[in-house]
Amino acid sequence: MEPVLVGEDSAVPDEQALQTTVALEGDGTSIARARHLAVGFLTRVQAEYGLPVSQRAIDLTQLVVSELVTARKYAPGPVLMDLRIAGDAVEVVVWDGDPVLPVARAADAGRVGQHGLEIVMAVAQGFAAQREPVGKRITARIALLDDPGGAIAGRPPL
Repeated sequence: MEPVLVGEDSAVPDEQALQTTVALEGDGTSIARARHLAVGFLTRVQAEYGLPVSQRAIDLTQLVVSELVTARKYAPGPVLMDLRIAGDAVEVVVWDGDPVLPVARAADAGRVGQHGLEIVMAVAQGFAAQREPVGKRITARIALLDDPGGAIAGRPPL
């Protein structure tokens, strides 16, 4: 399935409903393909629609896409990935056929791997996981711009 940029039809006149959706198969190229699609989507949004997108937002979106698509190895069947602009953020939405919701594991410095959910939750402005009639949907929200006050991803400095 080829990615599609959806038009600007929106209930709110100043908001643009921009999105792209792709079906990913279980082969080894899914993660790289998803990352490439994310960069291309944000680059097009910036170039064609004039929306400001920081390099940090592009990098974090690639990271989140990588982690969410990598997690699909635990789910049977194909995965759908949707990228959409929602206000001042990009939402990464990944659907798969497994109804089991992910759970962040307790911190363990000795654990090798399986830190993806912790990473996504640490860098995303928002995170949601919900069951669907078939499978589940995971949504991570990433700010398009760094906070003018210097806070990372709109979060206050520590």
